[in-house]
Amino acid sequence: MNGLSKGMRKVEVALRWDPSPAGQPPADLDLVAGTYPAEDPCGSPSYVVHFDSRSPDGTIYLNRDSKDGKGFGFDEVMTLELERLDARYARVVVGVAIQQRTEDRTFGDVTNPGLRIREGYTDLASEDFAGVLGATAATVAEFVRDETGAWEFRAGVHGFAGDPATFTRVMGAERRS
Repeated sequence: MNGLSKGMRKVEVALRWDPSPAGQPPADLDLVAGTYPAEDPCGSPSYVVHFDSRSPDGTIYLNRDSKDGKGFGFDEVMTLELERLDARYARVVVGVAIQQRTEDRTFGDVTNPGLRIREGYTDLASEDFAGVLGATAATVAEFVRDETGAWEFRAGVHGFAGDPATFTRVMGAERRS
């Protein structure tokens, strides 16, 4: 990043999957984002944005929500306006959780899942979840504020096995290699 760069500004995270085969209950995947304060960037999130909420200041919001994957193109789309996010936040983690309604589901049970992360017309990452097929949720992106206040993107998909509520509480925890 050069001295003129302001880092990441407005990012779109888009999720898609195909509808379940006939006779199967619908798969419901959800985009979630947690914000973390500078004083505890790997602790509990200050707040979590998901299908039923948006950030208090309107900087992170879901543009599209699907409960069955029957949308055209991308089924769920979340926008993160990082340039407007208050300076007290140093980190934003984005994840995907599979609703566990009628039966336990993993990414291996979802037909053709895919993810795209972009800023403007530039694709930053794309994912097919092949590395986390046994997971019920996964973190898919991390945005971290550097010492100048600019946001940088850290790619990487990390699987999680458990219920969506627990996932949103621990998705920002420090990873152990």
